[in-house]
Amino acid sequence: HELTSTVISDSAQHIEADAMHGKVLTVGAALALSWACICDAYAPLTGVKVASVKAPGTSLDLGAELKAATSSGKKAVAVLGTYAADFNNIEYMQRIRHYLPKLRSRGVGRVLFVVNGEAEAASKVAEMVDLPGDVELLADPSGAAGRAFGVSRGWKPDDEDLSPYVKLFGMLFGLGAWATLPAVIGGYIGNPFVAQPWIEDALAQGQRAGRWPNTALELDDATGNVNTNKFADLPIVGSWPRRPLELATLRLQNMVDISIKEWDALRPKEDNLQVLTQLGGCLILDTDGTPLVEYKDPGICAVCNFESILDKVG
Repeated sequence: HELTSTVISDSAQHIEADAMHGKVLTVGAALALSWACICDAYAPLTGVKVASVKAPGTSLDLGAELKAATSSGKKAVAVLGTYAADFNNIEYMQRIRHYLPKLRSRGVGRVLFVVNGEAEAASKVAEMVDLPGDVELLADPSGAAGRAFGVSRGWKPDDEDLSPYVKLFGMLFGLGAWATLPAVIGGYIGNPFVAQPWIEDALAQGQRAGRWPNTALELDDATGNVNTNKFADLPIVGSWPRRPLELATLRLQNMVDISIKEWDALRPKEDNLQVLTQLGGCLILDTDGTPLVEYKDPGICAVCNFESILDKVG
């Protein structure tokens, strides 16, 4: 009886020790996974060099900059833009311009914006859309940062016999960029559920800068503020949070007086035409470096919805 009790007692102790060991291993695995997630957020960007637009001649390690940005106890935003004249790049800038105060109020410190182009092109388009000066503008002519982040390279990226311009034309119809047509059509039909206040803000900025079409809004002569949005006068749909034709009008404004009019200044160089088809993305890191948002554009005009981002940022 005493021998049996001893055996049972020893067995129980071994079981308890094994269980504790299992818990330790489980906790250790969880911590390792957590640390991997933290590292993975900017690890692919570590070693990727981009040029500071404000400090010519200064090369920065994008991953190291993001790590430093969160080490101060602040959240950080990195937009992996497209080439300077592209719809996605322009809309990312217009959205950042509108949402920056709200991002700041939610604890965002540094905002890094990478443009797949020369510093001069990045600076010019930023000036045209009135991008705030405290957004850190970075030039990446070859698009290396976006590719490291894992953005789409578009349609037939490895086909060297096909002109990049032909590839870009195909993407306008959804080839290699499935969300392009839904995003474009959505600009015409509007949305009765989700507001996008950045659109009116960007339209107003465009009108003040003299871009066409310039009749969608009535602006105050003294302040430049919006007195009347004519899309709000549309029957039935004028009360929608995002009214039909509103976003399409902004895109026409961007295309005519930025993309086309300034093409020579904003286009990628001949030796970097691969960026014509490369899409963009957005990365937002929490104060401990963990990703709050990792977004990769699924098409032309299909950039990150910052109304949804605000909920995730906190």
